[in-house]
Amino acid sequence: MGVSPASGAGFNDRAERFGRIHAGRPTPPFVRNLATEPTLLRHGGLTFPCTINHAEPDNAWVCSPVATYGSYVIEEIGRTVPPPFAWPLQALCRGYRGVLSLARADQAVAINNWMLSTNLYPAFEPARDADALAGIVDEALRRWPGHAIWFRSLNARHDGAWIAALRGLGFDLLPSRQVYLFDDLPRARHANLRRDLKLLGGTPLAARVSADFGPADFARAEALYGCLYLDKYSRLNPHYTAAFMERWHAAGLLDFWGLCDGGVLQAVVGTFRQGGTITAPIVGYDTALPQALGLYRLLMAHVLDTARRDGLQVNLSAGAARFKRLRGGRPALEYSAVLSRHLPAPRRAALRALRGMAEGIGVPMMRRLEL
Repeated sequence: MGVSPASGAGFNDRAERFGRIHAGRPTPPFVRNLATEPTLLRHGGLTFPCTINHAEPDNAWVCSPVATYGSYVIEEIGRTVPPPFAWPLQALCRGYRGVLSLARADQAVAINNWMLSTNLYPAFEPARDADALAGIVDEALRRWPGHAIWFRSLNARHDGAWIAALRGLGFDLLPSRQVYLFDDLPRARHANLRRDLKLLGGTPLAARVSADFGPADFARAEALYGCLYLDKYSRLNPHYTAAFMERWHAAGLLDFWGLCDGGVLQAVVGTFRQGGTITAPIVGYDTALPQALGLYRLLMAHVLDTARRDGLQVNLSAGAARFKRLRGGRPALEYSAVLSRHLPAPRRAALRALRGMAEGIGVPMMRRLEL
């Protein structure tokens, strides 16, 4: 699947906007629990956001393979697996998290890393882009020879050409999550989705569109995002600040939409587009309000309705699997591609073992539990 060359130009423009916000600046004012060095890599008509890490401790998972494949998995097992089975799995993961730390798995360069939960890719046409991709990888190896090179958020349905090209350059694929894709919304007939759209049409809450968001709304959006993604789910999720949301909104990188009660924002979603795909990296609502209000349903209905209206496919990332399945989301394995052939043997061995564990234990568990 691909998008037009014109959307590749749009991708580069958005990457440059990312660079103007983040390159050369510390990240904690934008993502409170993230220490990384954002920059841009450019070669042959491709421009990518990129993050460089030197094994900093306690980072959000979007820049930390140790958190992605160790700490977050341990938490997820605790949430989804019954205790008699969870304890030995968690013990195994704790042991392997230690191995990854000793192997400095977080000494990593992540290309096309926007510091979001899901990174979207432009179209890839081998005749046009293969040399540029090889040049970008060579540039990363030259500048950071002691770092593993990563590409996150790849799935075979949307990114098959990227996966093939990266494998051709010697990258290994590591399963990371099961994400939910909506590829044919105009023809979707799922009853739950229809009910959500009806609820959206009749809600007494007042909608706030992106153009009307001001500084107080972004401060409230940070609090609402924290209620859901940090307090309810995990402190390993990126802690986006009001400054992050405000700067990305001003740069046209994120569109916001919210629901207000008495003028106070009670639910918010921030969407990110690339070519023909949309994702929702910012979702939050006041979790103390009655569940009967259906705030999460309303936010997701807005995203799916927007995608249906604009002819977009949707990547709703991981989590809330049953909710997404009941509205037509189809699961797809998401991979990270990692290049480690230039690293010392013990570090290569640790990453090979990680791939074995992810394929042998992680993937069957995700499929069995329908995560």
